[in-house]
Amino acid sequence: MSDRELPLPSDESPLADHREPAPRRSWRRWVGVVAGALVILVVGYGCLSFWQVHSTGRSDEARPVGAIVVMGAAQYDGRPSPQLAARLDHVVELWSQELAPTVVVTGGNQPGDRFTEAEASAAYLVDRGVPEAAIVAEGTGTTTFESLANVAALFGDTDSSVLLVTDPYHALRSKLTAEEVGFEAFVSPTPSSIVTGSTEFRRELGEAAGVAIGRIIGFERLSSLTD
Repeated sequence: MSDRELPLPSDESPLADHREPAPRRSWRRWVGVVAGALVILVVGYGCLSFWQVHSTGRSDEARPVGAIVVMGAAQYDGRPSPQLAARLDHVVELWSQELAPTVVVTGGNQPGDRFTEAEASAAYLVDRGVPEAAIVAEGTGTTTFESLANVAALFGDTDSSVLLVTDPYHALRSKLTAEEVGFEAFVSPTPSSIVTGSTEFRRELGEAAGVAIGRIIGFERLSSLTD
């Protein structure tokens, strides 16, 4: 065997290294990864918001406050709808516990109505033993934000704590809105809401979407876009 130096393998030689650099990840793959991450983030945020809507509706933060505020709902010629009556019945119970010196009733009216939701609520409460002198009516708001912003204007800086009474599905958005307008807010949802079952579930889904968006853009802007 010759001791001459063996020639280096050429590119055509079977000994040549044909390995090529690993291909770069395509931009499409990165777009897919980013899109997948965003979907996971959005779904997770939505699920968290839904859980908070549901759990807040099952909580009761009743305690001494500056005022009990009941959110308005439909009324029929001065008579509260069953949904509004359920909220007001809970207010009567809370009033008997002497948690606040004032009850604020809220809600305007629809075109053609003779009474506002606030007026119907006030009459209902007086008939059930709440002193008329203890009731303050805010009868111009037509949305959750408008009603609570108007209540804040009525109170000024005299007391910043309120106990909100509404349906369970509506509790979290009401609380967050009240906090946005300057209140220290607590909720005591009515335990006798007529909104139950699949209807409640659908409304909780809608509220979860509203809460998720409102936390990002603010509930005042959300109200102007949706109501």
